[in-house]
Amino acid sequence: MELDAYYKLISSESRARKYLLGKCFKNHQRFCPRCRCRKLYKLQEGRSRCSRCDYTFHDFSGRWINYGRLSALQWLSLIKLFELEVSVRKMSLQLGLSYRAVYGAVSTIRMAILSHAEDAPSLLGGEIELDEAYFGGRRKGNRGRGAAGKVPVFGILEREGHVHVSVVPDVSAATLLKLTVKKVRRGSVVYTDKFRSYDSLMFCGYRHLKVDHQKYFSSGRVYINGLEGFWSWAKERLMKHHGVSKDRFPLYLKELEFRYNHRTGDLFDQVANYLCDLVPKRD
Repeated sequence: MELDAYYKLISSESRARKYLLGKCFKNHQRFCPRCRCRKLYKLQEGRSRCSRCDYTFHDFSGRWINYGRLSALQWLSLIKLFELEVSVRKMSLQLGLSYRAVYGAVSTIRMAILSHAEDAPSLLGGEIELDEAYFGGRRKGNRGRGAAGKVPVFGILEREGHVHVSVVPDVSAATLLKLTVKKVRRGSVVYTDKFRSYDSLMFCGYRHLKVDHQKYFSSGRVYINGLEGFWSWAKERLMKHHGVSKDRFPLYLKELEFRYNHRTGDLFDQVANYLCDLVPKRD
């Protein structure tokens, strides 16, 4: 979002709220967040009641943006700072909010991003690069494959397209092939290094080409430099957090996937879209 447009949005609470409501309800046509019925009864203090299921709610009920008690202006300012990759501590100082409140709100953004990443139905295709990387752990001892205490991550990169990354329990052939079949269209050209877990790709409907890193890093179009570039980009950005717990690491990883995939788009507008969506119901 251009700065002029952003400053207009945050010129008043009413403008900020109108922008967010436009993300929540198309044409500002309100509906019940539980059953989606549009026949509502207006109550006091901006609340409504559904005529079908009797659920009482306000405009942001059931949505990610309903986290905490932030105003519309605070949310928009926080989204902008998140877009600019400002640290949580600096956000709290600039917004005049507690570190805990800002950390919780940023975690909510990451949860919304993770939710949309898991729901993405489209398959990657064309020319595909596959590789694994290892994050965290101590520097001492082995690095890369076989490194102790590190979290293995599997990456799939569509050249001239998107990247998909997942924390995996191991880098066995069964694990990597299962994720590849789930995310990559059959008939695609798949490039890997010579790691043995990729040997069965040719039996799964893919044209499999390998690069031998002991001899060279590329041979014509046979390389995985795009995905290796993503690993370097991701690790550089994770360093500023000064350590991420294993439990929360998937949230940070999906944030980096999101940032990479929207590097040429309007990240501010996309984050606002995600926050204003309904939180998926748990089974």
